[in-house]
Amino acid sequence: PATIPKRSKRTKSVAIAYESGQGDGAEQGTSEPQGPCWEPRNWRQQLENIREMRRSRDAPVDEMGVQKCFDSSAPPQVMRYQVLLSLMLSSQTKDQVTSAAMLRLRQHGLTIDSVLQMDDAALGQMIYPVGFWRNKVKYIKQTTAILKQKYGGDIPRTVEELVQLPGVGPKMAHLAMNIAWDSVSGIAVDTHVHRITNRLKWVKKETKNPEQTRVALEDWLPRDLWSEINWLLVGFGQQTCLPVNPRCAQCLNQDICPAAKRH
Repeated sequence: PATIPKRSKRTKSVAIAYESGQGDGAEQGTSEPQGPCWEPRNWRQQLENIREMRRSRDAPVDEMGVQKCFDSSAPPQVMRYQVLLSLMLSSQTKDQVTSAAMLRLRQHGLTIDSVLQMDDAALGQMIYPVGFWRNKVKYIKQTTAILKQKYGGDIPRTVEELVQLPGVGPKMAHLAMNIAWDSVSGIAVDTHVHRITNRLKWVKKETKNPEQTRVALEDWLPRDLWSEINWLLVGFGQQTCLPVNPRCAQCLNQDICPAAKRH
């Protein structure tokens, strides 16, 4: 069997294997000699079934997800800022609530300058009742000021820089790269993706948090599927594979899901 070279630089940088989204890195990664790659049982069939169940695109994420929250007619810089802001608001918040908060903000003209001019109380009133809204007021103000001073009023183009911003985590950063910059830098893993991939055993061993899940999935899932996975599984998690009492009886994967409750 082929042995993996001991001194492979790539394996060391797993924690920030972000930059591969910048073009040439992605291709380089594939040319290194690798042992037989682990992959989950039945995953292609499970994926096909989930695509089938998501065909009507009628989950909350489809109608009110982040990709629907920004003003697509705004200048590109403003659009990217709105994408980042909606991602910050969306953490631990239902899509319906994020969407409504974004609408209120946009009615006031949602730009970096308009947010910097707004006082905290007014901003809080507009984003309430998103989860942890008081913290988010603080993070939004801090991040917006940094974008103005350091990035000329735009958002950063790399995951490392995005996760340095107050209130921006890895999932948001990968989604921002995908939606705002049209660049696939990694898999965006939220609670739905984390829960479902563990249920399907798409991870070699159970993962404790979304960031561990992201690393585990990126290890085997073909790169051309990375941008689809978040949207696909979030909607599936909202409608069928619920956190409590998943609707296994209605799921096409009932017979091939390790976690299915078969009655």
